[in-house]
Amino acid sequence: MHNEVKVCGTPEGYDAKIILNELIDRQNSVVHVARDDKRMRAMADALNFFHPDLEVFEFPSWDCLPYDRVSPNMEISSTRMAILSKFADNAAKNFVVLTTLNAVLQKVPCRSVLRDYAFKAQVGENIDEKLLREFLVRMGFTKSSTVREAGEYAIRGGIIDIFPPGYSNPVRLDLFGNVLDGARLFDSETQLTIEKLNEIELAPVSEVVIDEFSIKKFRQSYRAQFGSTLTNDPLYEAVSNGRKYQGLEHWLPFFYEELDTVFSYFPTATITMYNNLDADLVSRCKLVSDQYEARAFANDNKPTKDYAYKPIRPSTLYLDETEWVKLIKTRRSMIFNPLPQPLGPNIVDSGGRIGRNFAPERQSDNLSLFSSLADHLQKRLKHGPVLIASYSEGSLERLSGLLKDEGLHQTVTVSNWSMVTKHLVYMTVWPLDQGFETSDFTVISEQDILGDRLIRRPKKRRPENFLTDAQSLSIGGLVVHIDHGVGRYMGLEVINVSGAAHECLLIEYAEASRLYLPVENIELLSSYGHDEGILDRLGGGAWQAKKSKLKDRIKDLAEKLIRVAAERSLRRAQILEPVSGIWEAFATRFPYEETDDQLLAIREVISDLGSGKPMDRLICGDVGFGKTEVAMRAAFVAAMAGLQVALIAPTTLLARQHKRSFEERFRGFPVEVRGLSRFESSKVNEQTRKEISQGHVEVVIGTHAVLANSVKFKNLGLLIIDEEQHFGVRHKERLKQLRSDIHVLTLTATPIPRTLQLSLSGVRDLSIIGTPPVDRLAIRTYVSEFDGIVVREALLREHYRGGQSFFVAPRISDLQEIENFLTDQMPEIRFTTVHGQMPSSDLDERMNNFYDGKFDVLVATSIVESGLDIPRANTLIVSNADMFGLAQLYQIRGRIGRSKTRAFAFLTTKPRKKLTKEAEKRLKVIASLSTLGAGFTLASQDLDIRGAGNLLGDEQSGQIRDVGYELYQSMLEDALVKMRSGALEGLPDIDDNWAPQINLGVPVLIPEKYVSDLDTRLGLYRRLSSLSSKVDLEGFAAELIDRFGELPKEVNTLLLVVRIKAMCKRAHISKFDGGPKGATIQFHKNKFKSPTGLVTFIDNENGFAKIRDNKLVVIRSWAKDRDRIKGSFTLAKDLAKLALVKN
Repeated sequence: MHNEVKVCGTPEGYDAKIILNELIDRQNSVVHVARDDKRMRAMADALNFFHPDLEVFEFPSWDCLPYDRVSPNMEISSTRMAILSKFADNAAKNFVVLTTLNAVLQKVPCRSVLRDYAFKAQVGENIDEKLLREFLVRMGFTKSSTVREAGEYAIRGGIIDIFPPGYSNPVRLDLFGNVLDGARLFDSETQLTIEKLNEIELAPVSEVVIDEFSIKKFRQSYRAQFGSTLTNDPLYEAVSNGRKYQGLEHWLPFFYEELDTVFSYFPTATITMYNNLDADLVSRCKLVSDQYEARAFANDNKPTKDYAYKPIRPSTLYLDETEWVKLIKTRRSMIFNPLPQPLGPNIVDSGGRIGRNFAPERQSDNLSLFSSLADHLQKRLKHGPVLIASYSEGSLERLSGLLKDEGLHQTVTVSNWSMVTKHLVYMTVWPLDQGFETSDFTVISEQDILGDRLIRRPKKRRPENFLTDAQSLSIGGLVVHIDHGVGRYMGLEVINVSGAAHECLLIEYAEASRLYLPVENIELLSSYGHDEGILDRLGGGAWQAKKSKLKDRIKDLAEKLIRVAAERSLRRAQILEPVSGIWEAFATRFPYEETDDQLLAIREVISDLGSGKPMDRLICGDVGFGKTEVAMRAAFVAAMAGLQVALIAPTTLLARQHKRSFEERFRGFPVEVRGLSRFESSKVNEQTRKEISQGHVEVVIGTHAVLANSVKFKNLGLLIIDEEQHFGVRHKERLKQLRSDIHVLTLTATPIPRTLQLSLSGVRDLSIIGTPPVDRLAIRTYVSEFDGIVVREALLREHYRGGQSFFVAPRISDLQEIENFLTDQMPEIRFTTVHGQMPSSDLDERMNNFYDGKFDVLVATSIVESGLDIPRANTLIVSNADMFGLAQLYQIRGRIGRSKTRAFAFLTTKPRKKLTKEAEKRLKVIASLSTLGAGFTLASQDLDIRGAGNLLGDEQSGQIRDVGYELYQSMLEDALVKMRSGALEGLPDIDDNWAPQINLGVPVLIPEKYVSDLDTRLGLYRRLSSLSSKVDLEGFAAELIDRFGELPKEVNTLLLVVRIKAMCKRAHISKFDGGPKGATIQFHKNKFKSPTGLVTFIDNENGFAKIRDNKLVVIRSWAKDRDRIKGSFTLAKDLAKLALVKN
């Protein structure tokens, strides 16, 4: 029976309605195959809106590549198993299962097997604790002392904590003897009970269940496929010993008699699919076979056969195209097409059409967005109800406010489809990307109207903004006020201004003078950048003198920098462009999905290479965020153009790893990759040097030995410097001699202050890779005194989840103590030791063995900080962490957490040791940098702790000390911008750095009871000061509502005051005092931009406006706060328009 129906006219969102029709009208359950996880979630949102009571199950695909070295994320595995276990018994009726193409193309264990793997228990019944323990171990649960992540369990006397698959929180079982006395869900952070349960169902955590039968089956299958000489095969050894091994799920077929398809669990369900599934099916099958062939090729060509990755045949684990077609033919299936099609047999039109998008109105100055929307609403209301879908509660509230401001319909807020009954405009929270229309109702998405969500994804911050954000103000810290100089920030204080509460920042100056700065003017402050400094006198002339003296110095420096940049831009370099065809083939070998930042960096590098000028670009990206890939692509372009590429890394280990990965990626292309380091014999190195000078080697990778005078390049075109922070001035001078006309690409996670400064001042180009790879988890960092029990537990936890660990100490003399600790306390763990003074052959062998999984723990000095990439290693212990520098700690910590598993870092110090103030500060910073991509922030914190270095001359750090780092930076940038545009004659005062003062006698603050945390409040004020447009402020408000709840009146007032401030700045108003009887306005430097405009304004006011003492006095009747705020805004707006009038 082949029952395929093509349903056209089903835009995304409306397809959920068609699925529900199938479910309700035909009483048939549905399995929907989405293109990817994002579309699967969108379908879940749509179904939830149309039918909130429906049971919807999401069956995700593995979040790793076919034939990967890492296992799928524990949470994903356990979700999959929970669903398969539920349907193994045929338990549910009338359900919808959402899944993706990748998930259904992969085979799963059979239903009959899973039925035996379920464990159920009810409160009040007998339970065999021994059986339960055995079950947990067999099903892949990990034992730990406290349960935090899915798939863990802990046993303490008669209490058993388990975090089962499919549950949102862990479960606590209370046993009284052999009786299950109670079961309850609890919060893993607070340990508090959430709700009581009557029964509990447990399913395996992983698709691979390690028990006696499966181990035997695995050993037989593995030997049958790969032969019986399996010594030194870590996977085979681990499974034989009943241990988990990272990535063992990729050998799933070896553990079972047979596997089945996902659809076999839903024998009668209708299958619904999206339109272009066939094309995706072909590319997925190709990816699987490509990955298999790459692994098989590497396996056949390994120098030793011992420990290669032995891949299983694709057909054992994945469906191919013919099997898929055969499978679908046996089921009723529906294919959704968003566009209308000509009707025919098995083609029906469901009547949906893609909705109207208001892009033309948004982009045009002449068309009014909201009046077009009002017309459209009127038109569509004749056909039936109209629904406006918003992304979140906050954006819903602000969007309805925007519509109300524009005089549009009164809207009705609903939570689901059953509440939509009359011909009205409804609003709901439903994160829909694009609206749709049918004959009897219309859905418009927030994105259709505004083009962007009101709560934006955090905007890509420009590099310089990273610094401002990192330098958050701390109480007692030094700050710089643009007009008054260096003071000490003493905290936030609410003071009474004209009878209304106003939150201000209190700044203390010399002689205990105080300055209260209103929060809305926070942008006048910048961080000083040092702990110690001399406070300026409030109102004294010294600060202005310091600033103007510095301005002259800055002018000279700017001239020098411009000259350096100009010389660079005048030099020519060979134009290098990617060869199409080969370039795409090379790019597709990158096995991961590139992040947006990575793609942008690649584009920038390629355009630099093709510009005909020498490239000088810094790629600042966090550890493991894909900088090496950017370098590889650049190297490929240069090598294919016939030029030589040199890559220098700070350590031999890192150079060796780069050589490995470059060889792997360049295999099959006409590019010779060689290494120059002490790992190679002197004979090999001699041969390499000779071939470099003859031009036979395209890519050479090594340590600074590559820079030695004995290395002569025939045609060097690109120099790549990795981990730039390790190279000293001497090396960099040697590089400069090399590089008058060659391209230079520098990679680093934590740039040294001087490099950062050069990049920020625009002398070098900067690309930031700030987004983590998909599904990367932030590393959990703990700082504490050394505690043997904690360390032992951390290492064992990693050992039992099949991973590896690093144990790092600052000095070689500390290693013996660690070795003794491991030998005495943890005999079950295998470890090896490495440090920089070992013979290279020894070091090489040990690192290889660790890389291939023969050891659980690597005991090392900071030699590991440089770029080793071992995805299986996810726990790090650092002993005497106070002896490392900040960037070093960050780099070392970056060795873990490179896969999808949660990584843990323990930074320990000697018990009862007194730490220096700097060390304490460093450890505090590293613990706080828990977000992904914090390397850039760290560099600026380092500027903070160490002070900035020399930029061009030696005198510069003294200048920075005078005015503080941020202000220095902004003065230098202004000077550079003005000089580039030829406007630097005499360098006028930095005139942009002033802010209007506004006093309306209304409360302006974020109340403490609304946002209690002081730092959060300060951060919000700081962000608010940089916003000015209505849509940006509405987005900020929407975010506040989502984070903290409904906006109090004071916060609404604050947002309006910020808008008034933006208008005042445009109108050149420096002080605006509003009261019940009108306003007094003072202009910046007592000048109004357009005297003609001002005269017109006074004339039009008919005696209600006059000039008195250089101030403009406007008479109004503003008895109520609301009138005063609205009137002030209108007044500022009118004056801003008049400021543009030509004289």
